[in-house]
Amino acid sequence: MNCNNACSRGSVKLSRPCTASELGTFAPVSLVVEQAARCEAGRVCSAVAFELARKLRKAPKIIAGELAATLHCSESGPRKPSVLELLKAAGAGYLNVRLDRATFARQYVVALIAKPLGVDGGWYTDRTESEKLRVLVEHTSINPNKAAHVGHLRNAILGDTFVRILRANGQKVDVQNYIDNTGVQVADVVVGFLHLEGKSLADIRILINDFDGTQEKFDYLCWDVYARVSQWYESGSEEENKQRKSLRYATLHEIEAGGNETADVAELISTAVLRRHLETMLRLDITYDFLPRESEILHLKFWIWLLSS
Repeated sequence: MNCNNACSRGSVKLSRPCTASELGTFAPVSLVVEQAARCEAGRVCSAVAFELARKLRKAPKIIAGELAATLHCSESGPRKPSVLELLKAAGAGYLNVRLDRATFARQYVVALIAKPLGVDGGWYTDRTESEKLRVLVEHTSINPNKAAHVGHLRNAILGDTFVRILRANGQKVDVQNYIDNTGVQVADVVVGFLHLEGKSLADIRILINDFDGTQEKFDYLCWDVYARVSQWYESGSEEENKQRKSLRYATLHEIEAGGNETADVAELISTAVLRRHLETMLRLDITYDFLPRESEILHLKFWIWLLSS
């Protein structure tokens, strides 16, 4: 097949003959692998047979067939490697390859647990604690303006799984959940409570306390408020909507500046929602070592130190 439209390229060196013994004369050869243009033909393809054709003085199509047969991966061959679902000659001499992902993943995890590989080729299990890398993994990072939904849970599970794989590999891992408590999503909920609900800071504090110990949850209420505000921004006249959007950005700037009642409301709401997020994740046995909040980064002016260093 034609792979000129491939969207990614890679290169690997073959360290042993691929077909008949005569190919050993030219090993190692440069093997360029490209993403196949049509998935049904294979995930990746290679034109290595065309490079070998000049050396072997043989048609690329014949060489591709010999490569596939020798690797025991042709669809009609007697057996095929466990990690390859397909390897076949196609077109004028291309090799199409499709990986059996499930089998590959099983074999890789078994090998990883049996003897974990270090980043420099050494084994982590053979290292002292002081020689092991410390890895910081950031995941979850939900905006603290409403309840976590299934997409958030998916991201948290993926991150936690990655952390567990690293720890099984012998690495020292810290987990960070970055909290964007000064973003526009939090600002929208603040607008909702202050301007649509007419609540004060004291009213919201009482409201949060009233939710403690009940079946109803404050983060779900925030979700309803957030949805109402989103509709409110678009439900008036053109001039009204413009003023409402101006209120949104004025609220955002007050939250970022800090030291005012609007910022205090944002702090109260986002912290209450964050607690609910952590309770949700704890039910999945997902925990964190650090919870850096954007408000702290803004108020401590970390970027000034960074730019001056």
